[in-house]
Amino acid sequence: MARILVIDDDAAIAELVKVNLEILGHQCSTASDGVKGLALAQQNRPDLIILDVMMPDLSGFTVCQRLRQNTGTQTIPVLMLTALSMTKDKVQGFDSGCDDYLDKPFEIPELQVRVRALLRRAGSVPQSATLPEILTAGEITLVPENLQAKVRERIVKLTPTEFEILHCLMQHHGQTVSTGKLLEEVWGYAPDDDVDTIRVHIRHLRTRLEASDRKYIRTVYGGGYQLVPEGFTKQGSD
Repeated sequence: MARILVIDDDAAIAELVKVNLEILGHQCSTASDGVKGLALAQQNRPDLIILDVMMPDLSGFTVCQRLRQNTGTQTIPVLMLTALSMTKDKVQGFDSGCDDYLDKPFEIPELQVRVRALLRRAGSVPQSATLPEILTAGEITLVPENLQAKVRERIVKLTPTEFEILHCLMQHHGQTVSTGKLLEEVWGYAPDDDVDTIRVHIRHLRTRLEASDRKYIRTVYGGGYQLVPEGFTKQGSD
């Protein structure tokens, strides 16, 4: 099973998470602050990091940013587990590089579902890579084994989450994909109208894919998002 690092200065919460993930067969280690957590992440390269935000010395936002800046840890999925539940906090978390965000207090079954979905997306062979051929639509080609997209002549490196979002949009190109469908297909849990999660990841994906004269993801107001694989020149709003 997976190796999971829990970074949280609340020993009771860290132990609760550790025990309930070890029940599923995972191997869990803990760190009581961000400095120790970063050191353990760089040393052990876990399969998943569960990260608190409000910690002494380094906040979870700063820890996540540093994880993403380090080549050895930049692709490790991060689940933020925090009492900060305002929309602005979630946006800051996703902007710092986390893959998912769960509010405290939380239900153990929901934590387990989120962990399972993140581990699936971050597996050595993504779900999309089971297809026998490289996916191509318009000006975009997916390269599953490298988590890359080729956009015209550019090679773009994607995170596992970005790869799965783009794969989902490519599977339905020309159609509008609702936020609920993206949550189900990419995050692996029932829709909960968490539009902020989708919006921030779509913004990051747009930044990677788009050039000054070419856009590929269009917002359909009240509906969701639509991939335009041949590209378009007018910027859609997110």
